[in-house]
Amino acid sequence: MRSPTRRVLLASPRGYCAGVDRAVQTVEKALELYGPPVYVRKEIVHNRHVVQTLRSRGAVFVEENDEVPEGATVVFSAHGVAPEVHASAAARALKTIDATCPLVTKVHHEARRFAAEGYDILLIGHPGHEEVVGTAGEAPGNVHIVDGPEGVDGVTVRDPSKVVWLSQTTLSVDETMLTVERLKQKYPLLESPPSDDICYATQNRQQAVKRVAPFCEVVIVVGSRNSSNSLRLREVAIEAGAGAAHLVDFAHEIDDAWLAGVETVGLTAGASVPGDLVRDVLVHLAERGFTDVAEVAGARERTVFALPQELRADMREPGPGRDGGTEP
Repeated sequence: MRSPTRRVLLASPRGYCAGVDRAVQTVEKALELYGPPVYVRKEIVHNRHVVQTLRSRGAVFVEENDEVPEGATVVFSAHGVAPEVHASAAARALKTIDATCPLVTKVHHEARRFAAEGYDILLIGHPGHEEVVGTAGEAPGNVHIVDGPEGVDGVTVRDPSKVVWLSQTTLSVDETMLTVERLKQKYPLLESPPSDDICYATQNRQQAVKRVAPFCEVVIVVGSRNSSNSLRLREVAIEAGAGAAHLVDFAHEIDDAWLAGVETVGLTAGASVPGDLVRDVLVHLAERGFTDVAEVAGARERTVFALPQELRADMREPGPGRDGGTEP
């Protein structure tokens, strides 16, 4: 008797978002223009493979600006930095290229504006995450970090009539709105940001997982463990009805025990994951009988962000050290 075909439901959209693509291209183009080493403060995006690949090409990842030689080039990651980081770079005469995702920059602008108007800002996010640290640094005297619904009780503000919430861009949409509802119960006059802070790509990938998860015994999420949006995809898959969900950086990390007795596997990838890692997982699954692949299409993404202006300026001015050679 012929065994039933094992299938993969491939969530779409998945993988790279516009902000990640821009950040990775920024480091690649900087290496091309200036030659290695190019220093990068923190991981440019939260993905092991991307960081390893860029490191092999000459990128040097550091934790703080004081690890960068004076006068050298440093790229700020997609997660954004606080004003004090820009100030310390200027003090060391570093050439800075800011690869902050424009959607994160929007939240920074909101924090500055509301702080200038005297608001207490309830920033929903994970303490210590680079994006939260950068946003909070825009208005440290006004920002209170709220780590999910359970963090609401610990919040105290100066004036309950002047309170606004903002959020980390890579959170679970559902959990964020639950946190907002809890905050509104405590502060009925709580105001919302002028537009949703959770980025379109995060929302689209979570919605895509919700579509496939109810039909899957197991969902594989390709992404790194320090990637907030990848971790949220795993959580969303479980909440949406998947029998199990696992986060892996690479195909070889998939445990065959996860696939025992399974007929349908869901597959997605965090917003900082390149497509070749997903293809590797598809090959790995096909070798184990999962040869029927169906893409479950969702939102179509057409967003493209221009490279940082500092980089574009140098791209327009070829010269020594900018294209690997010397102009005649």
